[in-house]
Amino acid sequence: MSLIKSISGIRGTIGGKVGDNLTPVDAVKFASAYGTWLKRNTSKKSLKVVIGRDARISGSMISGLVSSTLQGAGIDVIDLGLSTTPTVEMFVPYLKADGGIILTASHNPKQWNALKLLNSHGEFISGKDGEELLKIAENEDFDYAEVDNLGSYTNDDSAIEYHIEKIVNLPLVDVEAVKKSRFKVVLDAVNSTGGISVPPLLKRLGVEVIEMYCDPNGHFPHNPEPLEVNLGDIMRKVPEVKADLGIVVDPDVDRLALISEDGSMFGEEYTLVAVADYVLSQTPSPTVSNLSSSRALRDISDKYGQNYEASAVGEVNVVAKMKEIKAKIGGEGNGGIIYPELHYGRDSLVGIALFLTWLAKKRISCKQLRESYPSYFMGKKKIDLESGINTDLILEKLTGKYKNENITTIDGLKIDFTDNWVHLRKSNTEPIIRIYTEAPTQAEADQLADRFIEEIRQVS
Repeated sequence: MSLIKSISGIRGTIGGKVGDNLTPVDAVKFASAYGTWLKRNTSKKSLKVVIGRDARISGSMISGLVSSTLQGAGIDVIDLGLSTTPTVEMFVPYLKADGGIILTASHNPKQWNALKLLNSHGEFISGKDGEELLKIAENEDFDYAEVDNLGSYTNDDSAIEYHIEKIVNLPLVDVEAVKKSRFKVVLDAVNSTGGISVPPLLKRLGVEVIEMYCDPNGHFPHNPEPLEVNLGDIMRKVPEVKADLGIVVDPDVDRLALISEDGSMFGEEYTLVAVADYVLSQTPSPTVSNLSSSRALRDISDKYGQNYEASAVGEVNVVAKMKEIKAKIGGEGNGGIIYPELHYGRDSLVGIALFLTWLAKKRISCKQLRESYPSYFMGKKKIDLESGINTDLILEKLTGKYKNENITTIDGLKIDFTDNWVHLRKSNTEPIIRIYTEAPTQAEADQLADRFIEEIRQVS
C-alpha cells in the first residue's frame, strides 16, 4: 500500500488500485473532502482556494483533477501553476483566500505526489481540522454545487515575483552587502520549481549563479532528498568552478542544504543554526526546532542568552510552539527555515537570503562559518518488530527505566543525556520504532542507536 492519509494531507504513488495508491479517484475524493470541510467551517457565500504544484511529472494531471473538483464544490480556484510550497503559503493570505492546496510529495521520488492542505492563514491545517476532513473523506459525505453556482478558475503567474519582492525588502536581508560580496554560487534545483524561483532571487541579490538541474521538467536527476549521499554532482562542481558555496533545494523548495567552497557538506542541520545565529544577533528571541533536530540550535540560543524549546516533529507543531513563545526564528533540522517576519512556513528562499546576508557580514568563507559552530553528528536507524506488538508499551517501559534522566514524551520518547541524546518514535502504520541520535562523533551516535535497538529488543 502506497497511499498515506494523515491530518495534513494525502500522499501516495501514482497509478494502481483505488485506495491503495494516489489514483485520480483518490485525488478527487480528497479534494472533495477539503472543499466540503471549507464550506462547513465558514459562513461566507463565496470561497476561493489557491493551488500550486512542484514540477513532478504527475503534477499537471493531479492539478487538473483538484481544481475541477473544487470548482464542482462551488469554490473559486486561483492556480499558480508551477510554484513552491512557501510561495503558495504566502499567496493564500495575500489574496485573502480561504485555503490552499500544494501538490507536491516534497523530497519523495518522482512516482510520488501529494495534496498538502492549508488554512486561510497559509499554514498547514490543525490536527483537529485534519481529523474532521478525514472523516468527511471516509464517509464520502461531500457537498457539491449546482450548475449556476460552480466555482471559477483563474491563472496567476505573479506569485514567485511577489515572494521574492517580500524577501528582498525584509529588514534583515541586506541586498547591498550581498551584492558587494560578489558571491559565486552553484545551484542544484533537482529539475523542479527551485529552478524558476531560486535563480531570480539570487540575481536580485547580485549573485552569480551556475545552474545545475534547473529545468522544471520533473525528471529528477538523482534522489531528490537533499542528503549528502545524493549530492555528489554539486559537491564536485563547487570546488571545480571555484564557487563560494553550493545551494540545494528539494522539489517544492521548503528544504535548504548548503555546500561549502571545498565541496564538503555545510550540514543540513546547520542551515537553521547559521540563519538563527544571524537573526538572534539582530533580534534576540526564543528559538524552536523539533525534538529530532540538532542540539546546536540550543547552543546558539545559549550564546545570546535566549531560551530554546523543542516541539513534536512536524511543521505544524513547530509553528504552534513558535507562536506560543514568540520565537522570531525556528524550523526543522532537515534544512527547514521558518522566519515569521515573512510567514509561518519552511522557506528555502528566505533561508538563502538570510544566510548570504550573514556570510557577507561575517566576511569569512562558508567553510569557516561552519567551523565556528559546535560539531554534532546524527544517527538515524530503525528496528522492525513483530506484527501486533505493542510499541506504546515498549516506550512506556523505557520511559520508566530512564525516568531520572531529562526525558520528553510529547512525541515518542526523547532522552537528553549530558553529551548526547536519543529520540524514539513509533510508526503509526507499521510495527517500527525509529531511532534518532546525536553525539560529538558519528561513531558515538551510531553506538547509541545500536544500544537502544538492543534495549528495545530486551523489553519487547
